[in-house]
Amino acid sequence: MERRSFLKKATVGAGLGVLAAPAIVHAQTQIRWRLASSFPKGLDTIFGAAETFSKMVSSATGGKFQISIHPAGEIVPPLQVLDAVQNATVEAAHTAPYYFFGKDETFALDCAIPFGMNSRQMSAWVYEGNGLKLMREFYKAYNIVNFPMGNTGAQMGGWYRKEIKSVNDIKGLKMRIGGFAGKVLERLGGVPANIPGGEVYSALEKGRIDAAEWVGPYDDEKLGFNKVAPYYYYPAWWEGGPQLSLYINQKAWDALPAEYQTIVEAAASHAHVDMQAKYDAKNPAALKRLIANKTKLRRFSKDYMQAAYKESQALYAELSDKNPNWKTVYEDWVKFRNDQVAWGRYTEQGFDQFMSDALK
Repeated sequence: MERRSFLKKATVGAGLGVLAAPAIVHAQTQIRWRLASSFPKGLDTIFGAAETFSKMVSSATGGKFQISIHPAGEIVPPLQVLDAVQNATVEAAHTAPYYFFGKDETFALDCAIPFGMNSRQMSAWVYEGNGLKLMREFYKAYNIVNFPMGNTGAQMGGWYRKEIKSVNDIKGLKMRIGGFAGKVLERLGGVPANIPGGEVYSALEKGRIDAAEWVGPYDDEKLGFNKVAPYYYYPAWWEGGPQLSLYINQKAWDALPAEYQTIVEAAASHAHVDMQAKYDAKNPAALKRLIANKTKLRRFSKDYMQAAYKESQALYAELSDKNPNWKTVYEDWVKFRNDQVAWGRYTEQGFDQFMSDALK
C-alpha cells in the first residue's frame, strides 16, 4: 500500500480516533501473529518500537488483532529474522536491514550506508521520494512487504580500548561494526565483525575485539561498554540516520482485511516517530552520566573521516558496476541525498551550527 493512498483514508495525527471506531473492526475475526525482533528486550528503545507497534494495532482493533513480540533468540537468532519471515516461520520481524547485506548489498540502502542520509532525509526519501516504491520492488524476491519502523538518529562512533589519533590507527583494529560499514572499515585496514547487540559486551570484555559501536549513550550505557573501553568517539560516519524496518510475510499481509492493513501502516508510522523521540530525549542525560563516570569523549580525526569518505565512494561505484539491484536503488538514493544536503546548508545546518556555538 502506497503512503499516498493511506493518507486518503486517514491522517496519521487523527488516525487513532478513526481507526479505533467500532464500525471498522466489529466484523473482523481474531488474528494472531508473531513478530521476531533482532534486538534484546533489555534495550527498551530499539526493542520497544515493536512493542509500541503491537500495542497500537491491538488498541485500534479492539484487541482483535494481537501481535506477540519475541526478543532476539527466542524464536530464531537475531540475524535470521529475515529468513524466518521469508519462509513464514513468523509473520513479521523488526530489524535493521543492513544486517543482511551479505545476501545483497541493496539491503543496506533501506537502513544506512556510510556518509548517507540523516533520519529526516531518510524519512523524506522513503515516504515522499521513491524509497518505499524501490525497496518494495526489491523485497518482492524475499516474499516480504516492508515498512519503516524506527530510526536512532545519528549515532556515536563507538568505544575503543586505545585512542584513534589518525587513519593509521585503524589498521589491524578488530571492531564490531554494524552491517555494511564493515566493508569500508576493511578497505581502511580494519577487521570488521558483525556481532548482534546482546553479544557485543562479552566480545569487547574478553578482548575478541578492540572496539565496538552500537547506537548511542542511552543504549551504550545500558550495555556497559564504558566499563571495558575508555574512549568514546564521534560521529559514526557510517550511520547518519539508520532506519529500522518492519518485515511482513507477503502471504500474511495479503490475507489481512484492508482496514487491518491500514492499521498496521499507521501503527508502524507511529512507532517510527516514537522510537527516535525516545532516543533524542534520553541520550543527552546518558552522555552526561558517562562523562561524569570518566568516559573520554573524542572526535574522529579529519584524515580518518576523509579516508573513510573516499573509500565509501569507491565502493559504491564498484557495486553499481556489478550489482544491478544496488545500481537501481542507489542512483535514486544518492540524487535525493545530494539535494537534501544542499538544501540543508540553508536550514538545519546553519541553525544548528549557530546554536551549538551560542551554547558553548
